[in-house]
Amino acid sequence: MSTFSVQPLIEGRTLPLLLKAGEAGQPLGKALPMLRETIDMHLIETGGIVFRDFSLDGPDAFRAFAADFGHPLLTYEFGSTPRSQVTSGVYTSTEYPPHQHIPLHNEQAYTRDWPMKIWFYCMQPALEGGETPIADSRAIYRDMPPAIRERFADKGVMYVRNYGNGLDVDWQQVFGTDSRSEVEAYCARHDIECEWKEDGELRTRQICQGTAQHPVTGEWVWFNQAHLFHVSNLEPEVRESLLDVVDDEADLPRNVFYGDGSAIDDETLSSVRAVLEKHKISFPWQAGDVVMLDNMLTAHARAPFKGPRKVIVAMAEAHRQV
Repeated sequence: MSTFSVQPLIEGRTLPLLLKAGEAGQPLGKALPMLRETIDMHLIETGGIVFRDFSLDGPDAFRAFAADFGHPLLTYEFGSTPRSQVTSGVYTSTEYPPHQHIPLHNEQAYTRDWPMKIWFYCMQPALEGGETPIADSRAIYRDMPPAIRERFADKGVMYVRNYGNGLDVDWQQVFGTDSRSEVEAYCARHDIECEWKEDGELRTRQICQGTAQHPVTGEWVWFNQAHLFHVSNLEPEVRESLLDVVDDEADLPRNVFYGDGSAIDDETLSSVRAVLEKHKISFPWQAGDVVMLDNMLTAHARAPFKGPRKVIVAMAEAHRQV
C-alpha cells in the first residue's frame, strides 16, 4: 500500500510543506487520491507543498496530475515574459537568461485575471543555483510599511506596456493572434485600454489591484507586480540606454504608476523590494520534485543558475478581480 510522510521542508517553517513518498518511485498521479485530503487541508494553510520522491513520467504525466485537481489547465494569455508551450496546458518557466534573477511575484498579478493554482515540475535541476524561491504573500502584506500598503490598496496600480520594437515581447505572441480586432476584443473583455501607435505597435494600460483578498480564506495579500514593471527594476545602465532609445518615457516597454496615473517613486519600490527579500524562502530542487502553490497566498521567484535547467509549469482555476 502506498504511504507518505508530511513534514515541513525547512525546520521551523510551515512554508513549504513536504509530502514525501514512503517508498521512492511511487507514481505521483496514482498517489493523488491518497494525498488529496492532506493537500486540501494544508495548501490553504501553508500556501505551498513540495512533492518529493514520487515518480512522474514527463510533461504529459505532469499535465494529467495538475488537471486531476478538477479545473481545466489555463493558457498563458496576456503573458509578460517569453515562454514556450511544452504540451497542452504546460509551459516552460520564464525564458530569461540564466544569469538573471526573477524577483518574487504572484503569477499574473499584473492583470485582473489570474490562476489560483500553479505547479512547477523540476525535470532537471541546474548544476548550480536555479532555485525557485517562494514567500508568504500574507506575511508580506502584514509587514509592508502601512503608508505604502494603504496607498497601493486605495489607488491600485496602472500597468503600461509597449510591445515589440525589439525591446519587449511582440503583441502577436502576447495575445496569441495576428488579428488587431481579436486583440481589441480581448482588451475590451478584460478592461484593458489599448491603442495602436503610428509605428503599428501596440500600447496597453490596465488599472489593477495593489492588494487583494483571498476568496476562500478572506485574508489580505500583497498582490501586484509594480516592483517588476517599474523602470527602477532595470539596471542603471540598461535604464539609461533604454531612455536613449525611446523618444518618450511613455514608450518604455513597460512601466507602472498608481491607478490614478501618478508616479511611484523609486524609494517606495526599494522599500517594497526589501520586504519581499526579507520573506524569501529558498531551497534546492531535486530531480522529480513538484511544487504546488496557492498563487494568491504564495509568491515565487527564480535564482540565477549555471548549466542546463528544466522546470515546467502548469496553472489552473481562473479567478477574476471584480
